[in-house]
Amino acid sequence: MPHLTDIEIARRAEKRPLPEIAAKLGIPGAALIPYGHDKAKIAADFLHGLADDPARSDGRLILVTAINPTPAGEGKTTTTVGLGDALARIGKRTAICLREASLGPNFGLKGGAAGGGRAQVVPMEDMNLHFTGDFHAIGAAHNLLAAMIDNHIHWGNALGIDPRRVTWRRVLDMNDRALRDIVAGLGGPGNGQPRQTGFDITVASEVMACLCLARDLADLQARLGRIVVAETFDRRPVLARDLKAQGAMTVLLRDAILPNLVQTIEHTPAFVHGGPFANIAHGCNSLVATRAALRLADYVVTEAGFGADLGAEKFLDIKARIGGLTPAAVVLVATVRALKMHGGVDRADLGREDVAALRRGAANMARHIRNLRGFGLPVVVAVNHFDADTETETAALIDAARAEGVEAISCRHWAEGAAGAEALAHAVAGLCDGPSDFAPLYPDEMPLREKIETIATRIYGAARVEMAPAVERQLAEWQDAFGHLPVCMAKTQASFSADPARLGAPSDHVVPVREVRLAAGAGFVVAICGEILTMPGLPRHPAAESIGLDGDGNIVGLF
Repeated sequence: MPHLTDIEIARRAEKRPLPEIAAKLGIPGAALIPYGHDKAKIAADFLHGLADDPARSDGRLILVTAINPTPAGEGKTTTTVGLGDALARIGKRTAICLREASLGPNFGLKGGAAGGGRAQVVPMEDMNLHFTGDFHAIGAAHNLLAAMIDNHIHWGNALGIDPRRVTWRRVLDMNDRALRDIVAGLGGPGNGQPRQTGFDITVASEVMACLCLARDLADLQARLGRIVVAETFDRRPVLARDLKAQGAMTVLLRDAILPNLVQTIEHTPAFVHGGPFANIAHGCNSLVATRAALRLADYVVTEAGFGADLGAEKFLDIKARIGGLTPAAVVLVATVRALKMHGGVDRADLGREDVAALRRGAANMARHIRNLRGFGLPVVVAVNHFDADTETETAALIDAARAEGVEAISCRHWAEGAAGAEALAHAVAGLCDGPSDFAPLYPDEMPLREKIETIATRIYGAARVEMAPAVERQLAEWQDAFGHLPVCMAKTQASFSADPARLGAPSDHVVPVREVRLAAGAGFVVAICGEILTMPGLPRHPAAESIGLDGDGNIVGLF
C-alpha cells in the first residue's frame, strides 16, 4: 500500500484480541493487566514464575542495529518488526522487544518508533503518544527526587548539601531548549534557596536507565537508592537513600516496571517497554522485557538505538554485561540511500543512481561490520529496500558486504510485510544455529579512562581522546569506587566522530570528552562528547505544526 501513510496502514490493521496474542507465548489471560482492548502489562507474579522456572530455557537473542543514521532514513525499527514477523511466518515461536517512543522526537523531527508500512506495531497512535504512562511515571519519580533535594535544603539541610554541587536536574518528556539551564528557587525564602539547575529529556534520566536495567522491583529500589544526587560542603557524595527517597520513587514506578504487550500488524507478540535514547543514554529496551521474552519465545528480536557505534556497543557492553545476555546473531540495517549520503550525495539528489558514491559510503557499513564481528558475533546485513533503489546500486551494496565476509539480503518488508523479509529470516535462523563467541569490548577491571579510549579508538576509529584536566581528575576520583562500571558514551549519532558533519568512516580524529557524569544507580559512567545535548530542541519547523485531529476526531500528521 505505497499510497497510504504509516498511520493509515496502522489504522486499517485488523487487530486480534490480546489474550490470543499472549497465548502464542503461553501467557495466560490471568497474567494480563489490560490497558484498553489492545495493550496490556504482564503481571509481576507471572514474571517471577518465569524467572524461577528451572524447566524453561532461554531462546535465541537477535540484535538489530544499523549504520550511522542519515536524514534519508534506515528503517531499523521497521526491519526489527519485519524480521520478527518473518521468523513467525517460517514457523518460529517469536517475540519482538522494542523501546517506547518519546514525545519529544514525535513532535520534533525524528517521528515515531512503531515501525512503518506493513511492518508496524499497533496501536501505533497510542505507542507514539502516552501509551501506558510509563514515561510519565519515570518523570514523576525523577522530579520527586529533585523536589526532595530542594526541600531538604529548605528545611535546615541536615546533610550539609552544597547547593552549588547538586547534580540532579529535572526532566521533561519534550524537546525544550529554554529549560536546559535555569535558576530555581527565586521569589524569596518561601520558595527555597536559589540555585542554578536545568532540565534533561526524560529518556536521559538515570531513573529511566535504572528501570530498564533492573531485574525486578527490589533491584529497582536498590538502584534508585544508589543514585548520587549531590555533594556536601566537605565533598562527600549524597545519595537518594540519604534523603529516604527511594521508597516513594519505587511506588511511582510499581506499574511502570511491568512490560507492555502489544502486537504487530501480522499479529506477532511484541514487548514495548522503556526508552532511553542511544546518543545520550544506553539505548535499549528494558531488561525485564527482554528476559521475559527469552523465557517465552524461541527467537527474540530486539533493537538498539541509532547506529551500531552507539546502540549496539551499549547493548553489548552495558545491557548484556549487566543482564547476563548472550546474543546469537546481529542484523545490520543498511540502505542504498543512506550509503549514498555517506558517500557525499545530497539528500535532494538521492533519487539518481550513483554507484560510485554508494561504494564510497559503504566504508561506513564496512566499519560497523568489523566492529560487530569484533565482539565475536555472526552478522548479516539487511538491505532495507526503497522504490528508487536500482538493481546496480543494490548489487554494489551486496558486493561491499560480501567483501567483508558477510551476506547482505535485500528486504521489502515495508511494502510486503513478513513475506518481504522471509529470506532474511532464514538467514538469521541459520546464523543462530552456528557458533557465537560473544565477549564485551573491555573487561570490568579496565580503568575508566582506558574504557573511554578503547571505545573511541576501536569502535569510532579515533586517534585519541581529549579530556579537560577537570574531567581527568573526576575520573581519577571515581576510579576506586566505580572503576568497575562500564562506560556510556553520549555522542552524536550521525558520525563515528563527535562532529555530525563528518559522514562515511572518518579515521584518526579526536574525540573530545567535555564532561563525565556518574550514574551509580544505573551502573555506568556517562562520557559526554563534543556538543551533544541531554535536552534537545525543536527544529525550525517541528512535526507538531502538522499534527492534529480531522473532522472525525482521528489523529493526522503523526508519523
